Amino acid sequence: MLPLSTKDAKMKNLLFIFSLIMAQVLHAQEVTTSYFLIRHAEKADSSKDTNLSEKGLERAAKWDSILQNISFDAVYGTVYKRTQQTAQPTANRNHKDIIVYNHKDLDISKFKKETLGKNVLIVGHSNSIPGFVNALIGQSKYKEIDESVFGNLYLVVIKGDSITDYLLQF
Repeated sequence: MLPLSTKDAKMKNLLFIFSLIMAQVLHAQEVTTSYFLIRHAEKADSSKDTNLSEKGLERAAKWDSILQNISFDAVYGTVYKRTQQTAQPTANRNHKDIIVYNHKDLDISKFKKETLGKNVLIVGHSNSIPGFVNALIGQSKYKEIDESVFGNLYLVVIKGDSITDYLLQF
C-alpha cells in the first residue's frame, strides 16, 4: 500500500472527525436536525448566472464524495446555475430534487420548522452562507467567505435546545 500524502492524511483525519461527529448526531435520543452548508464551486466566468468551470464540476463531485455517507432528506440551492450544479451530484445520489430558496428573503423560523429532524444540504454563495449559518445558530459568528475559498463546510446540529456548529475546511 502506498503511503498517504500529507494532503490525503489531512483529509482522512478530517473525515474521521466528521464521522465521529455524525455518529454522535445520529445516535441522539432527541429530535436532531443537521444542516450542511457549502458555497457553490468555482464558476466558469464572472457573468451573473454562469455555469461551473471544469474545476467547479470536479469540486461538486468531490463534495458529493465527502458527503457520501450522509443520507440527505433535503437539498437546497439558490436559483443560480452554479449552486444548482454544485448541489446536483448529491441531490442525484439521494434521489432528491433541489429545493430553490431565496437567500435574500429567508424566514429562518419557518425554514427550521420545515426541516426539523432532517439532514439538509444547503448550497449558497460566499456572501450568503455565513449569514445563513449565523441565522441558524442565532449568533453573528461567521464572516463572508473570501472569493478564493471554496472548501468550507459548515455543520450546524440542533438537538432540542442545544445548537452546535462546526467549520471544516477542505
